[in-house]
Amino acid sequence: MNTPSGSRDMASSDYARIEQAILYLDAHAREQPSLDDVAAHVGLSPFHFQRLFTRWAGISPKRFLQVHTLSSARRLLAERRSVLDTSFAVGLSGGGRLHELFVTLTAMTPGEFKLAGAGLTVHHGVHASPFGDCLIAVCERGICGLHFLTGESEAEALESLREQWPRASFIESTKLTAPWAGRIFPQTPPRERTPLSVLVKGTPFQVQVWQALLRVAPGDVATYEDLAKAIGRPKAVRAVGSAVGDNSVALLIPCHRVLRKTGVIGDYRWGSSRKQVMLAWETLRREADNEDGDGEALQSGLA
Repeated sequence: MNTPSGSRDMASSDYARIEQAILYLDAHAREQPSLDDVAAHVGLSPFHFQRLFTRWAGISPKRFLQVHTLSSARRLLAERRSVLDTSFAVGLSGGGRLHELFVTLTAMTPGEFKLAGAGLTVHHGVHASPFGDCLIAVCERGICGLHFLTGESEAEALESLREQWPRASFIESTKLTAPWAGRIFPQTPPRERTPLSVLVKGTPFQVQVWQALLRVAPGDVATYEDLAKAIGRPKAVRAVGSAVGDNSVALLIPCHRVLRKTGVIGDYRWGSSRKQVMLAWETLRREADNEDGDGEALQSGLA
């Protein structure tokens, strides 16, 4: 994933078109727009849009129209309100082809927290992803930051990391962060999954919320109320919302899987549109994993 700036620019342009397509399909779902309609909206030929969308989602635009991803996310909210309790009971769910990774969360000790990153060397670099360019920051203990750059410049993202780790040393090293980017966003599923270590700096309450987020499986969603109940603090919904918003490791600590009780997407640190696209991608990839069985039955109806 150590991509030159030209390739990154192309990947960002691809993501921008995918985002436009997802938002267009969400807004016009009742009209059942054709492939030609969506392709025209994003400025591509139907052939090129079909290839781009399928490469990004692992599933065709026609299949997307069947799934109606964002509606599915809202249905999940209504139908799977107990998903978090279930996840806690059985352990962290696997993501299938979705990420092919799992996360080991390590929190700084109180003593380390007070040191504010003293003695820590943070390497950082910008990489392409299915959701646009992102700044990845790593240290000897794992990933300590992942910021998407749409709506936030590289300088602003780096400044946020410096504020979090004010006494750490920061070194730009795309070559060093590239292997981490490749593990977070694998182009092909690895044969074996190895844990991705994530180092976080937060209060005990924040860490508890972030650990609960890791129990929300890809393709599922939870409300702030669900998270508050899951950590045994049912009345701390507002504080839970603040902890979710303070997460500085996007995607790996999946704060994008939290919706309001009404099912509304709501705010997201890196843009509500990106949150919609991430939920859509996860639902689509799970549907692709389910092509055998129920997914196969649905697919046959589209032939």
